[in-house]
Amino acid sequence: MAMDEEGLLAGKLPQEPPSGLTIKISTSGSKIGKNILTPLGCSNSDSTSPNLKNSIESSPCNSPLVSPPSSAFVSALQSPYISPRAITPKPQENPAPPENPTPVSHSSPPFSSYRGSQSDDIPSSSYTPPSDQYEYSDDPTEAKLKYVTCVPVPDPAPPRISFSFPVPRISFKGPVSPASNAKLRSCDVYIGYHGQNPNLMRFCKWLKSELELQGIVCFVADRAKYSNTQSHEIADRVICSVTYGVVVVTNSSILNHPSLEEIRFFAQKKNLVPIFFNTGLAEITGLLNCNSIDKECREVIDGLVKSNELKLEVNEGNGRSCVAKAAGILRAKLGRKSVAEKAAEGFEEIPFPRNKCFAGREKEIMEIETALFGCTDSSEQDYAVPIIKGETSGQSEGLADEESDTFSSSRGGRFINLELGGKCKEPTLEAWVEPVTGRNSLKRSKYKKSKSGNYKTLDSSVFCINGVAGIGKTELALEFAYRYSQRYKMVLWVGGEARYFRQNLLNLSQNLGLDVSADAEKERGRIRSFKEQENEAFERVKRELFRDMPYLLIIDNLETEREWWEGKDLHDLIPRNTGGTHVIITTRLSKTMNFDIMQLPPLELTDAMVLMRGKRRRDYPTEELQFLHKFDEKLGRSSFGLWLVGSLLSEIAISPCALFEAVNQVPLEDGSTYSYMSMSDEQYCKSNPFLMKLLHFSFMILQQTDGRKNLLALRMLLVGAWFAPAPISATLLATASKNMPAIGNGFRKWTKCMSLAFSCCSGCGLAPQSEEDAATLLVKLGLARRANRQPGCWIQFHPITQVFARRKEGLSAAKATVQGVRKVGNPSINTNHLWASAFLVFGFKSEPPLVQLKAIDMVLYIKKTAVPLAIRAFTTFSICNSALELLKVCTNVLEEVEKSFVSQIQDWCHGSLCWKRNIHGHQRVDEYLWQDVTLLKASLLETRAKLLLRGGHFDGGEELCRTCISIRTVMLGHDHAQTLAAQETLAKLVRMRSKV
Repeated sequence: MAMDEEGLLAGKLPQEPPSGLTIKISTSGSKIGKNILTPLGCSNSDSTSPNLKNSIESSPCNSPLVSPPSSAFVSALQSPYISPRAITPKPQENPAPPENPTPVSHSSPPFSSYRGSQSDDIPSSSYTPPSDQYEYSDDPTEAKLKYVTCVPVPDPAPPRISFSFPVPRISFKGPVSPASNAKLRSCDVYIGYHGQNPNLMRFCKWLKSELELQGIVCFVADRAKYSNTQSHEIADRVICSVTYGVVVVTNSSILNHPSLEEIRFFAQKKNLVPIFFNTGLAEITGLLNCNSIDKECREVIDGLVKSNELKLEVNEGNGRSCVAKAAGILRAKLGRKSVAEKAAEGFEEIPFPRNKCFAGREKEIMEIETALFGCTDSSEQDYAVPIIKGETSGQSEGLADEESDTFSSSRGGRFINLELGGKCKEPTLEAWVEPVTGRNSLKRSKYKKSKSGNYKTLDSSVFCINGVAGIGKTELALEFAYRYSQRYKMVLWVGGEARYFRQNLLNLSQNLGLDVSADAEKERGRIRSFKEQENEAFERVKRELFRDMPYLLIIDNLETEREWWEGKDLHDLIPRNTGGTHVIITTRLSKTMNFDIMQLPPLELTDAMVLMRGKRRRDYPTEELQFLHKFDEKLGRSSFGLWLVGSLLSEIAISPCALFEAVNQVPLEDGSTYSYMSMSDEQYCKSNPFLMKLLHFSFMILQQTDGRKNLLALRMLLVGAWFAPAPISATLLATASKNMPAIGNGFRKWTKCMSLAFSCCSGCGLAPQSEEDAATLLVKLGLARRANRQPGCWIQFHPITQVFARRKEGLSAAKATVQGVRKVGNPSINTNHLWASAFLVFGFKSEPPLVQLKAIDMVLYIKKTAVPLAIRAFTTFSICNSALELLKVCTNVLEEVEKSFVSQIQDWCHGSLCWKRNIHGHQRVDEYLWQDVTLLKASLLETRAKLLLRGGHFDGGEELCRTCISIRTVMLGHDHAQTLAAQETLAKLVRMRSKV
């Protein structure tokens, strides 16, 4: 107590301080709350501690802890949780600072103290409280604070520098906006890290994005890279003002002075949240046994031990779980409610279950990992990751072509990224500082040799898997997704088939919680064109996908580099800089833009044998293994064909010898071509005759199961060939199969071996009783795969299976598919299948329609399927032009039906009287049907007019609406509700046109 009083008296009585700069230090020998002041000047340079010299020399910008000789400072007595009011001093009579200022001493808090700044950009919690020596002015414009120099007191014990932040040494370049000040003062969490590993930086950005999604404002920094005082000042203010400090600890953090400062400062404030990245607390505490470790490192390790009650350790297999856990903990500590969008109901990020029989492909998986993540077993110094100056977080406008310069020094000369996140979806503030390029700067290559021997770019984020149909591209992508899903926020699977690619991309908006709906009707403000609305919908999905949040986007079976509907280039979707997102593309195209591509080779023989032995892994004698080798040779080691062989051997009681002989006796298909088959599909079937025989045998197995013909499973397979390449519910398949005509017995019974196979089917669980059993049977035989969709049972057919099934039954199954979609097709869950049926009924572009419907069936199809599909595509996904085109095609079809009715009436009027008497009832025109067709046409015209109104096409909408009113006036009358509704729509169109 006496010492405290003496300190107060020393602050009031004038004393002469020695010349030179002084800093405040504390020693372990002093009592808590007491200051020991030590001189640091030219006259006392010999008394400076060696540890102090090393700390100063190792600090960025000469010292982040010690101000240069031109600055003066005072110690701060301040609580991190209580913000004192900022008080400005009065101006003295003599504006020049006194030659011998009076020193002032304050007791230090138990945690590390930090200095205030005279800049108004400092958060409120970092203002320095006034001392008795200051004089104050009531003039609010006078904000100059006069500092005094602290009087040093020598201490024989080895000193330890307390964690403190220097006063601003330079002013900000240009004005600082109030919004920036507010963000600096409102940071909730500081995230500090150190290292050059791109996976470490990727994790920190991921954590920042996840916290922002929860409404928590974050600041991410690696202070060891800072090369100027402005960057340090910003980070210092944020560290002083945040509520919690997250430090991502790596093996190199203990050797990094700024990381040690952050850990010690937050640990003493008791708000440290450590996250161990590719290391653990046990490994860090093992350093305590080293004799070379100094006292500062021991204190830091002790702080980590005391703050590790949360046990957050990140490794290659739990990144997603750790980020979610850390976000949940911080959200709970801060008392925030989750504002993250809920995932869509029934959404499974990976569409198919993991293949338990996956064999081989380890080299290819390592190739993909190396291309996307780099060589994980190499040291951090091997990485050279470019950071582009001036690019805003969350945007992906493209990566610079030039190689970024990196520097050998670990304390300076790198690009600096100060990221200050805003709450929710506010824009972020970033300060980019150019490094000073020295003569010894090194340029590292952007390329690194992967383990397979090929050179891949380390910053590559798009990888293509190329191969022929059935070689296993999808299986490889599926296995990679399951193995590395924890390294991503979410896995997004998109079908790349040309007709459905755009719809599949926009479907991601529901999984990501985005609103991509079209503009509603509005009578004020600018009305955007349909093209603008469609582009904006794509841009919203694109912005969400390609930012710091890491997603794995898998585009499966990409058919063309250009979008089928409007011819957009693939680069319009995938930017050069994909942020934290990785993209894997499976395709038959030999070249896809300029992306890295891997030609997928056939399986190794040992892996092929494992695949053919099937799920049951049966052991066969040597003579039977010879026939497995024959299968391998005949199928060209096609993974799909080998899987079919393994499925048949597992599910039916037949040996490899008997199966080979039975398949070999199946006659080849005739060489006839089909108008509805593409040239590539026809060529594939002709190039793989033995695979076609194997599929033919599987079809025959379905037909002969349990001695019954026209089984539900076979009919489901035939109608499933005309659905979209997407998961289909067993209920929808069963409903469509009921509309199939009777299937003729076009198969033959060839040998005793075939008869033996048929007799074994009924005893092996291959006689389905329900639609779910039938779908399961198709999966067991390898013709389809089960999908992760709920509720009910969902399956998806292999593309080769669909091609073969179309050749078998023809267009009768296509008509049954259309009828099934019309009966139970739900636009919200079967969008692609509704589009597939529309292509069959109406055709699109240069493709003619394949299914001819009767007039009554056409009316029902348009009412139940086409109109709901078009309205949902327009309103929910902003697919404006395609939806309007579909409605226009429907209108034209109904006009053709009307013309056919008129033609029949004319023929009847001009015919002979005898012919009129002999006309049958079913040949007469159905007047009620004619009325339904005309009223449906009027409804289509009104719907098109309403949609055209949203895009500013008032003239076209007015013309359609007048036609609708004319039809309804004749059919329903002037005062009918539908006629009045159309007149209201017309009035709105006229009113909007007059305003424009």
